[in-house]
Amino acid sequence: MIRLLLWLSWTISASALAHPHSFIDMKTEIVSQDSRLIGLKMTWTMDEITSSDVFYDAADAKPGSVTWKKLAAQVMANVLGQHYFTEMYRDGQRIKFENLPAQYHLYRNGLKATLMFVMPLAHPPLLAGSPIIFSTYDPTYFVDMTYQGPAAITLPSTVASRCTIALATPTPNVSLQAYALSLDKPGSPGVDMALGKQFAQRVTLQCH
Repeated sequence: MIRLLLWLSWTISASALAHPHSFIDMKTEIVSQDSRLIGLKMTWTMDEITSSDVFYDAADAKPGSVTWKKLAAQVMANVLGQHYFTEMYRDGQRIKFENLPAQYHLYRNGLKATLMFVMPLAHPPLLAGSPIIFSTYDPTYFVDMTYQGPAAITLPSTVASRCTIALATPTPNVSLQAYALSLDKPGSPGVDMALGKQFAQRVTLQCH
């Protein structure tokens, strides 16, 4: 749990590990109501090494126990502290999320820990119109947060016929990848808060 809380709060120090240090497999469901985008339901599955920290603190606690609820609250509080690690825009204007999730849950998924949460929008925009673009990433690139493909982002059946989703994955050049690796070496400048955005995937939601 210590490693997980470290990256979530960005209190990160360089180590001998390769950059990034942890990996999260993401899935997102678009949440809509009355022709408006009202939120995103995200499911983050952590890699086995990061998950082992969570399982260590949970020990033999049963799902739904006070221990698991406390762990979920700790993790969610840190995610909230970074505005869900997510940015959303339309026409260059930022669309903000509510400060609290509509729901959240931390659970065991085999050897991995999974965090599910719903991020409601503060001012839900109409789905129809110019594209809505969002990205989820760790600015330091300490954690790689990735969709495995366009199928990882889904639409509700009520809007599937009039909305499309496109996933853009950047292809950083060799020099940028080498720079990311150099941040883990002794004498490096350390944390670069602009690095993650260059590796971040971009989701475009277009509805009519």
